[in-house]
Amino acid sequence: MFQVNIIEQCKQNNRKAQLQLYNQYCNGMYIVAKRFLKDANDAEDVVQEAFIKAFSKLDQYKAEVTFGAWLKRIVVNKSIDFLKAKKQELVELNDVHLKVVDTPIDNKWLVDDAITLNDVKLAINKLPDKYQYVVMLYLIEGYDHQEIADILNISEVASRTQLSRGKTKLQELLTLKNHGTRY
Repeated sequence: MFQVNIIEQCKQNNRKAQLQLYNQYCNGMYIVAKRFLKDANDAEDVVQEAFIKAFSKLDQYKAEVTFGAWLKRIVVNKSIDFLKAKKQELVELNDVHLKVVDTPIDNKWLVDDAITLNDVKLAINKLPDKYQYVVMLYLIEGYDHQEIADILNISEVASRTQLSRGKTKLQELLTLKNHGTRY
């Protein structure tokens, strides 16, 4: 009930309520933006822009999802828009060129026990953008393929294919190579 009250006050342009909502979510949204944008200043800028957009579009928030989930989607979209603007364009695959793999969907992302979380993060950062964004949205942010398709403006088939290929590439990167060195 408290959250609904603050949001209603924010809709009335109550600056104190907006500051309270901002303070509640700014750190979490910064972490989300930082996953996409390596520069801290860029991440801060994106979070600020996301809050500005959220406050200006608050009348569109229908409470079908939590406010945090709604805001997170805005942050993710703003992060991707920022990357596009910096000429790090997302490479779109043409559906005609995609091969649908008939392997069962597995939730096993098995890697060697010696692999650390830092190793995984480094490997994800080395993935080509078209795989990196899908892997991050799926594994880290927890979006499903329909949501990823909407965010990245690709088809669900492309999302599934890019995730599968990204997973394969990620496992290759995490495999010990040449005399025990990775990457």
